Amino acid sequence: MSALVSREIQLASRPHGWPVPENFRLAERPVPELEDGEVLVRNLAMSVDPYMRGRMNDAKSYSAPFALDAALDGGAVGEVVASRSDVRKEGDVVVHGLGWRDYAVLAGQGTRKVDPSLARPSAFLGALGMTGLTAYAGLTRVAAFKPGETVFVSGAAGAVGSLVGQAAKALGAARVIGSAGSAEKVAHLLDLGFDAAFNYHDGPARELLRGALGDSGGVDVYFDNVGGEQLEAAISVMNPFGRIALCGAISAYNTTDATAAPRNLASAIGKQLTLRGFLVGAHQDLAGEFADKMAGWLAAGTVRFDETVVEGLENAPQAFIDLMRGANTGKMVVTLP
Repeated sequence: MSALVSREIQLASRPHGWPVPENFRLAERPVPELEDGEVLVRNLAMSVDPYMRGRMNDAKSYSAPFALDAALDGGAVGEVVASRSDVRKEGDVVVHGLGWRDYAVLAGQGTRKVDPSLARPSAFLGALGMTGLTAYAGLTRVAAFKPGETVFVSGAAGAVGSLVGQAAKALGAARVIGSAGSAEKVAHLLDLGFDAAFNYHDGPARELLRGALGDSGGVDVYFDNVGGEQLEAAISVMNPFGRIALCGAISAYNTTDATAAPRNLASAIGKQLTLRGFLVGAHQDLAGEFADKMAGWLAAGTVRFDETVVEGLENAPQAFIDLMRGANTGKMVVTLP
């Protein structure tokens, strides 16, 4: 076991603004011998996610910063190839948190076994995993969505946003609107069943959102993945007692300047809006309910999920950089053949 060598992606330097390839390093390390209770997992696919950009800064946040000259980590799915754990055996396919490497050694209890007969392994990083649960918990619990309401989703062609819009339709939304960053992504959202969508590059977000609403009134639920100007636009058209689920603020992740928007936050007082940030880890109790709902939706074709797949661990840094630039449709995953 000790003769096995694993490649890993390390953080070579902290990005200032937008990340660049020089911030990352491909390195090799020997795989340690397993101790009692541990498993060796050969990773099949790993996730790159927007939240990882914040962890590249040396700043206090809800998740610890990545260490310099050490492997990054994040969601991954792989096969157990050796085990000294009573809860996992060789051949099990598991989800865990040590991505950005070929092989991972961790406690068997730190993995979640999945059934690869239900979907390809990478799906358990997306629609059937943390991404899907984020969409479901944010919509149903944090934003307290009710059938017949109008929903706006920013970053709607991304991994979480695309699932939010489809789940809202499946749960009885009257109208679902999405924003995205290209004409192709707008067309894709309409193909997924969104009632309207706009390219936020086409003009002021407030005007584009009002145009997408048409004569249908205001927005009851806003699922925010972007922040900034789009959050400001949503506040301007929210109905009284509307709810905003604050999931992400990707518009500000790579900026070195303080964001000015939303400049109309005071109007949330008169409209009696609820703005609530959330982390998916606080909603794990919904995992069973979510899994049942999502499995049914996927089987019926009610919900579809997309992946942008990049092959090879060595290409993971560029996949992450491309993710930050909006190159993905749906979940960005890196496969490790």
